[in-house]
Amino acid sequence: MDRREAIKALSLGTLVAGFSLTGCETAPEEAAIEHEFWKHVTEEDLKKWNAQFFTDHEFETVRQLANMIIPADERSGNAEEAGVPQFIDFMMLDKPGNQTPIRGGLRWLDIQCQKRFSKNYIDCTDNEKKDMLDEIAYPEEAKPEMQQGVAFFNRFRDLVASGFWSSKIGIEDIGYMGNRPHNWQGCSHEALEHLGLENKATG
Repeated sequence: MDRREAIKALSLGTLVAGFSLTGCETAPEEAAIEHEFWKHVTEEDLKKWNAQFFTDHEFETVRQLANMIIPADERSGNAEEAGVPQFIDFMMLDKPGNQTPIRGGLRWLDIQCQKRFSKNYIDCTDNEKKDMLDEIAYPEEAKPEMQQGVAFFNRFRDLVASGFWSSKIGIEDIGYMGNRPHNWQGCSHEALEHLGLENKATG
């Protein structure tokens, strides 16, 4: 299972279990917020989006980091193409409890990159970014001094996954068909027979 598939499995599995990715709210409540965002925001809105919470530098960091977490593949586009950075910006205002951890985490990431590579995260090469994220993406392997980064990355990854797989691109990536009218032909005879209900269905 590659990284993208692992994140998808994690996000879908957690939502099916009945809780949001952060474990703080029930999935229906979280899903309602996501639905409202994607219901009212058009592709044109995403293109013209001005960050409501993040500074320009923070928003660029969010964009690049989200794309590292969910890159484009042969099935669909990356996090940016799905509108995930805008979704995260919206969630900062809708869920203020995320503001300090995410803003602090973005700052922490820049400080670590400055120490390692003498530049901010957005100015690092892809290999440098990967090396940095490898230090915080695997909690069981992370060093004690990286725990702040681990907590930030877990929260940020959850936001990315939640935003991506509730977006149009993400839903298509999952292969969700939804409720299609006129396709329901009723239970098959075999299924009814197995349940002992075939007589009730015909009578």
